[in-house]
Amino acid sequence: MTDYQKKCSDVADALGQVKVVPVLAIESVEDGVKMCKVLNDCGLKAAEITFRTKAAEGIIKEAAAQFPELVLGAGTILNKEDLHKAFNAGAKFAVAPGFNPVVVEEAVKSDYPFFPGFCTPSELEQIMQFGIRMVKFFPAEAMGGTKMLANFIGPYKHMGIRVMPTGGVNTGNLGDYLSIPQIPCAGGTWVGKAADIEAGEWDKITGIVKDAVELASKY
Repeated sequence: MTDYQKKCSDVADALGQVKVVPVLAIESVEDGVKMCKVLNDCGLKAAEITFRTKAAEGIIKEAAAQFPELVLGAGTILNKEDLHKAFNAGAKFAVAPGFNPVVVEEAVKSDYPFFPGFCTPSELEQIMQFGIRMVKFFPAEAMGGTKMLANFIGPYKHMGIRVMPTGGVNTGNLGDYLSIPQIPCAGGTWVGKAADIEAGEWDKITGIVKDAVELASKY
């Protein structure tokens, strides 16, 4: 295992302790920090702050300073500029919905733990050529869910592959995903929904986060 692979593996291990990684698209830094406080207070110590909003960089910067124990990641990293913005702000890992070799090469060169997305064996093999062993399977349910993942993992598990499925994972199927040994965690798109955050439904959000922590503790 290279130093880079060890660094990525350490992040994957940390996410494996949490098991549910909330996927958050938040429009304001203030709301983003509030959401991260809820996660921290409730014991869900990870989040993927997606770069689908202009507030993402600021949220990561503020939350990383206030809640250093959170395993904060950056999501929807589609170019080198956002990649560097995320890690300069304090992200501990980054993910993408797909495989862009330009971004992956930059992440490896910069020693940034980066987990590209895949949904075909060919993409997975290309990703592995960069030494990456932790990947994102997206959109998980639409691409066949656990049945498809089990077939993907079979030919590659001896290579140490680990997968974070995202997209369609919910409280009803989380256990099915986490029962696969090569899946340390899953993206929780049901935790901290944008509509709830924008509406200021913090009691509702807190309840959902607590339920996610309890559910994750069973696996």
